Amino acid sequence: MKFQQKHTLKQIATILSCDYVGDEDFTVEGMNEIHVVTPGDIVFVDHPKYYDKALNSAATVILINKEVDCPEGKALLISDDPFRDFNKLTDYFRPFQKSEKNISPSAKIGENTIIQPNVFIGNNVVIGDNCLIHSNVSIYDNAVIGNNVTIHSGTVLGGDAFYYKNRPEGFDKLKSGGRVVIKDNVDIGANCTIDKGVTGDTTIGEGTKLDNLIQIGHDTVIGKKCLIASQVGIAGAVIIEDEVTVWGQVGMRSGIVVKKGGVLMGKAGITKSTQEGKTYTGNPAMEARAKLKELALLRQLPNLIAKLKQ
Repeated sequence: MKFQQKHTLKQIATILSCDYVGDEDFTVEGMNEIHVVTPGDIVFVDHPKYYDKALNSAATVILINKEVDCPEGKALLISDDPFRDFNKLTDYFRPFQKSEKNISPSAKIGENTIIQPNVFIGNNVVIGDNCLIHSNVSIYDNAVIGNNVTIHSGTVLGGDAFYYKNRPEGFDKLKSGGRVVIKDNVDIGANCTIDKGVTGDTTIGEGTKLDNLIQIGHDTVIGKKCLIASQVGIAGAVIIEDEVTVWGQVGMRSGIVVKKGGVLMGKAGITKSTQEGKTYTGNPAMEARAKLKELALLRQLPNLIAKLKQ
């Protein structure tokens, strides 16, 4: 998330009521999670295991719970609870805005786009030309939808990320200030749920087609011309490259990459990144040819056991 205007390190520290290390006029341009940070961003870290990763990331401001040696060209914000203070920044720079109408006056809707009855369109939503939004679709604040997009009934774009910190008193939610971005010529089936990014974008690439009942987690990026069948569950921060086919009831863990041109067979459990152009099956998934060989060998076990008993 980039701020509407640049801030200084001292200004951010004042918002958080925390100490800082660095020039008080050090420029701060935005805030992001570590997998999407760019220079000028704030990233938070609250566990020593991840200090080095945060300090050596592209982020130039590190919101951290301990004063450490600061790399050259970077600055620190010292907080007793970086998770809490990252939420505080989300509330400050992208606060929740109540909508007064089913279609917000701040929404921009393109030419020849049809909005069916009972659709909710939130604040600052942008919808392109020649789209068809069927009844009972909910499009939360700040979503961006391209041209020639069809969205079927019951779909929700922009729900919060499923991201929590386990505290003694219960689970603490990491607040979501990101967006959903749908590119041109995308079809989205009925009752799909696409969560917005925590600070960045959850993106569906041009020409991709989604069946009904699909869940897509926060900050996931799906490429061009992908085909995704019903009841697929995709966790947060997944990258699916172009021209991937995903069949029904596939599940994907967070943080993996599904390479270009891959095929994921029905009910596959994708627990690690795949190779380009390969077909995967099983749970945990493996390359389909290897899996079929494994199954063929398993079928021979009864005969092998019988021979051993002779």
